[in-house]
Amino acid sequence: MKNPMSSNESAGEYEESSPAIDNHYPMNGGAFIDKQRHRYPCCIVWTPIPCLTWILPFIGHMGICTSNGVIHDFGGPYFVSEDNMTFGNPTKYWKLDPIQIGNIQIRWDQAVHEATDVYKHRMHILCWDNCHSHVAYALNRMEYKRSRRWNMINIWFLMLIHGRYTNIAGFLKSWGPFIIISIIIVALVFIAKYLI
Repeated sequence: MKNPMSSNESAGEYEESSPAIDNHYPMNGGAFIDKQRHRYPCCIVWTPIPCLTWILPFIGHMGICTSNGVIHDFGGPYFVSEDNMTFGNPTKYWKLDPIQIGNIQIRWDQAVHEATDVYKHRMHILCWDNCHSHVAYALNRMEYKRSRRWNMINIWFLMLIHGRYTNIAGFLKSWGPFIIISIIIVALVFIAKYLI
């Protein structure tokens, strides 16, 4: 039986048609991170929240992806977005290992869908029951890394440590407004102090 990727022509087509595929991170069953299509299999993803992230660049919006990369994110009261992140495409992702699931009766996708179903019936509270809590619910349900102690604080902190920017544009979208606002403030202080 001929391997469809064995010929040079097929391999060339694959490379040319998928320039944003991160071939270093094969996922569940051979699925790859595809940045161009915003597919991040078995990942937690993050994007800035307009105005809030501009002032506090380490605060943003989070979602969790199924094994085929579809993003689920708790975007507001009684609303979980699927395959269309509430505040725009991800700018950071944290690749998780689906083999680390502790509850073998609950599969990755089942836990993500269950969290989505639960959070479709919850009020969104910015500082308490939010998008980070939705992600934590899924990780607790699947007992990721044999733990049921996932919460919005440790997920936020681990995303800061392990999150990778999707590309340079993702970095600029995350930090650009904060840098511009900071430059304006420094310039205004300088003008007020030395030129007025």
